[in-house]
Amino acid sequence: MPLDPTLVTLARYMAGEFDNREQAIADPVWYVHLRFWQRPVPLFSEDSLTLFAEQASVINLDQPYRQRIIRLMQRNDVAAPVQVQYYGLKDPTAAQGAGLKPEFLQALTLDHLESLPGCRLQVTHHLEPHSIVASPMPGSQCFFSYQGRKAQVQLGFAAYPDRFESHDKGIDIETQKATWGAVMGPYRYTKRRDFAAEFAIVGES
Repeated sequence: MPLDPTLVTLARYMAGEFDNREQAIADPVWYVHLRFWQRPVPLFSEDSLTLFAEQASVINLDQPYRQRIIRLMQRNDVAAPVQVQYYGLKDPTAAQGAGLKPEFLQALTLDHLESLPGCRLQVTHHLEPHSIVASPMPGSQCFFSYQGRKAQVQLGFAAYPDRFESHDKGIDIETQKATWGAVMGPYRYTKRRDFAAEFAIVGES
């Protein structure tokens, strides 16, 4: 099945190793210096391009966290033909560091994933500036399990040819206030390495 050009472009923008060095230096009170990986993974290849994502503080690069699967998929939906679905990992510890271990990602199967039905975004393509933006589907709320407790996150991002902005924020379930992440604005990452060519391994159309 030929994939939607916006979906393919988004996948190419997202695939890479990023960091927010400039932002962390300019505003260290609000922005931790992070390294961020988004790497192609061979799942849902019939109608999608899929990435594994994780991040780490540059002072603890051996302790990456927030392991997740991001599925970019096309749907028969006039309002949102390209959508982004997030999945958790049943054993995120086993996948720790996989952003630098593409051989591990090749062995992932659907049995390793945890469904997160409310964690879905809709995609819009903007020409000025050239970016692809993903925002929550109307009425959706994203919940997941973290260390045995129910947690909530508000997801969103903007992808550019050479950078990535994360709008992800942790939400206090009781107060609905943001408690971590892009509380003072998006994390702005610059792409340092490009992994887009790896989509050929997983069947890019």
